[in-house]
Amino acid sequence: MDQKWISVFFLLSVVCGLSAYVPHRYHFVNESKTWIEARSYCRQIYTDLATINNMEEMNKLTEIIKDKSLRVWIGLERVDWQWLLQDGTVYKARLIYSNWATGEPNNNDKEVCVLMNEDGEWKDEECSYSSPFVCFEGKQSRHVFINDAKSWHDAQSYCRKNDTDLASVRNQTENDEVKKVANRKTVWIGLSRVSWKWSDESYSSFRYWMQKQPDNSGGKENCGEIVMTDEGRWNDAKCEEKFSFICYENQLILINQNLTWREALRYCRDHHVDLVSVHSEEIQLWVKEVAQKASTEHVWLGLRHTCTLSFWFWVSGESICYQNWAPGNGSGEEDCSFVERTGAVQSRGGQQWVSLPEDQKLNFICTTYED
Repeated sequence: MDQKWISVFFLLSVVCGLSAYVPHRYHFVNESKTWIEARSYCRQIYTDLATINNMEEMNKLTEIIKDKSLRVWIGLERVDWQWLLQDGTVYKARLIYSNWATGEPNNNDKEVCVLMNEDGEWKDEECSYSSPFVCFEGKQSRHVFINDAKSWHDAQSYCRKNDTDLASVRNQTENDEVKKVANRKTVWIGLSRVSWKWSDESYSSFRYWMQKQPDNSGGKENCGEIVMTDEGRWNDAKCEEKFSFICYENQLILINQNLTWREALRYCRDHHVDLVSVHSEEIQLWVKEVAQKASTEHVWLGLRHTCTLSFWFWVSGESICYQNWAPGNGSGEEDCSFVERTGAVQSRGGQQWVSLPEDQKLNFICTTYED
């Protein structure tokens, strides 16, 4: 075992606590722009307008706004009906195909989930209503009728656990297929009114609205802002107004070059900070999103095995508290007869960690700045 890897071992923390990791860096821009202009600026200079997934990120964001009297754009925008996919993304195209029944949707604020009736027509309904449903089974590319009455969210959870997701209907052919499978039963499909989404197309259920907001005053308040005079809570505003804004910059970057593990480590340390360490479920979720764009089946992580001491470690110094090994990997009993073993994440499927020889050539993920 190399001396430098032994040194890393002795630097490892022995305590596994809660991660204070925020997967991106926020940048405050003190220029007055409309929401569209702010988004364009952020995409040119950084990554996008600010996305906020939890209270920890909210606190990080407000820390950098020194003027507590400001109103500041974030990347939240109002949307209409969309198909939500299992990985949290939404179809970027708005609802191009639809098959609403006469008088539907009736814009009842409580009816934000969609049923298909026995004639293949759609109606909005309260998500708590119990109905059979149709799942889409991705591996065999087929629709499956489930004759078990559930709420929309329970139906969605069932489909994601057992198949792929609630059925999406993007054209007349798919509508006819779901109608046929349902066999003249009224069923849930995967359409819902998300109401608000982030400009980078990511999904988050976290919201921090001011009291009685959003109210869509005048029917034209379609963009989200932070109001610092109200403890940084959120308000909906007209997108044409001009405010300062917050951009974010991703901490993780995929390098679409095929390098050995050692070459990837050297590249990240020369050009960025390090190969990525995954010491929490939150970081794993961000790694999964980045890894999906890889051109190789696996993507290098900053994970290494020592045959001398028979354990795995992160080269950046974090303890391996969180683990996401694929079955049969990460046991510590590795074949050391040829080369050292190193860790990679699957770029598709379950996106779990695997043990591979360090001389394989893969894409890899670097961290772009230190916490």
